[in-house]
Amino acid sequence: MRYFFEISYNGTPYHGWQNQPNAISVQQVVEDCLTKVFRKPTTIVGSGRTDTGVHCVQQFFHADVDVDLSEQEWLPKLNSILPRFIAIRSIRLVKPDASARYDALERTYEYHITRVKDPILVGRAYYFFRDLDMPTLERATTLLLGEHDFQCFSKVNTDVNHFICTIKSAHWHQKGNRLVFTITANRFLRGMVRSIVGTLLNVGSKKTSLKQFQEILKSKDRKQAGMNVPADSLYLMQVKYPKSIFVKR
Repeated sequence: MRYFFEISYNGTPYHGWQNQPNAISVQQVVEDCLTKVFRKPTTIVGSGRTDTGVHCVQQFFHADVDVDLSEQEWLPKLNSILPRFIAIRSIRLVKPDASARYDALERTYEYHITRVKDPILVGRAYYFFRDLDMPTLERATTLLLGEHDFQCFSKVNTDVNHFICTIKSAHWHQKGNRLVFTITANRFLRGMVRSIVGTLLNVGSKKTSLKQFQEILKSKDRKQAGMNVPADSLYLMQVKYPKSIFVKR
């Protein structure tokens, strides 16, 4: 039987989601836990691959197991074995061919920025002290909406067939000294959100004009875009799936 597991994690201690040959990943820790509990080798497939240090409020993975899983019984068992940085939130039975990766309709990320230096927020929000022209920043953000080739914001030498993504929403929210960028798309390229934020901050701080930002979007050249902002202030917030893949019990 195939199940979807909803998971959240603090990415600080891990070298990203995906298994690494010489480093500890979230996937490795979870697979070790499931293998121990189910007493047989268990592999998982995640809805996406977060980079080293990226946090996750909601991620999903699927696994095939021979046990009839009830949340009431199995959530406490799994969470008692997992380290304090990782938690499984829910377990749902899905159709045998459902994929946590390929059936995802959209994903939402947030990038958190603090406008004042705060030691408590180290590893949780990026300290950016330069003045920002918020109206210009927001105008640049609207240029991301819709279907575009986002190769300029992708890591180079990535194993993808194309760089086309559809941005469904993108906006900034400011509350006190905190600034949060939220973006939703059908798919994201490697390093895409961090590169977008770095480039938008250049626009907001007037290092890059709106016209230059438009030229960057058309360039398909990563060297034209801004820096990748730190990973530890990026959060995968939500992954949505069609209701039809879930099995009613």
